[in-house]
Amino acid sequence: MTNTPSPLARILAHREWILAAIIILMTVGIGTQEAFFISPNNLSELLDDTAILIMLAMVQMLVIVTRCIDLSVASNLALTGMIVALINVAHPETPALVTLVMSIGIGAVLGAFNGILVWLIGIPSIVVTLGTMSIYRGMVFLLSGGEWVNAHEMTPQFLAFPREVTLGLTTLSWLAIIMIVLVALFCRYSATGRAIFAIGGNPKAAVYAGLNVGKYQFITFCISGAMAGLCGYLWVSRFAVAYTEVALAFELQVVAACVIGGISIAGGIGSVWGAALGAIFLGLIKNALPVLGISPFWQMAISGGVIVLAVIINSRSEKQVGRRILREVHQ
Repeated sequence: MTNTPSPLARILAHREWILAAIIILMTVGIGTQEAFFISPNNLSELLDDTAILIMLAMVQMLVIVTRCIDLSVASNLALTGMIVALINVAHPETPALVTLVMSIGIGAVLGAFNGILVWLIGIPSIVVTLGTMSIYRGMVFLLSGGEWVNAHEMTPQFLAFPREVTLGLTTLSWLAIIMIVLVALFCRYSATGRAIFAIGGNPKAAVYAGLNVGKYQFITFCISGAMAGLCGYLWVSRFAVAYTEVALAFELQVVAACVIGGISIAGGIGSVWGAALGAIFLGLIKNALPVLGISPFWQMAISGGVIVLAVIINSRSEKQVGRRILREVHQ
């Protein structure tokens, strides 16, 4: 007997395409009201504004797929950004490339700390990262003494890196594009990437297949931390300031981008393209609603409504998958 997919299942099978179509229609629709919104210059600025969210959402997707979550990414970003800013003030001769590598390394160490607590000690990831979120944010204050590091204290080369323009896009935007491609290739073609999805889909079966679930969860936390560290430098240099409240509560936007992009909080389901499109969707809302004169309170309500709707759709999708599997088992 052939099981005909439900209309919802058929729609969700093409979720990324539908989300991309919604983004395009929204952009064109707003452009008909305000022509400057769809100008190449404004669209490149929109991508620039959303680039950090895109990069963090992609790696958060990897963590969520393994049935974990990393709520410390924004605090990792803030701490790493403050460290490299203070190093730049103390050692202005440090090349931007060295600062870039240093920020990735610092972030990876902070991410590895999360991963070790989850893997070797067995603490739930939400508890671990809630704790380290506060620890890392407190360390920002301790290192800076509550003081800001401002633009005039940073060297021109430190500030210039993410702003340099190539073929109409900033380095920050190009990095987001490159990271989308690299993470997509990692998930599709590397043994580690495939294992990450396998353990998220069925941890017990993964163990029987010889996969160390904790080890791969540790790897995803390291990747998430490294990306957060990179974004720490990019954030501080782009906005030319480092302070304790940098990216405060930004982790909520990162998780929201994943949920909107179809990544299942229950693990095992998700895609790089979905996470990237979810981030772009949030960035579009953030940039478009003020153009239309909509109040910030409505912006929050609309964003929250979209997230709730995405969670409902994800839940229905997972139930459809579960029913299909049960039917296949009993046939």
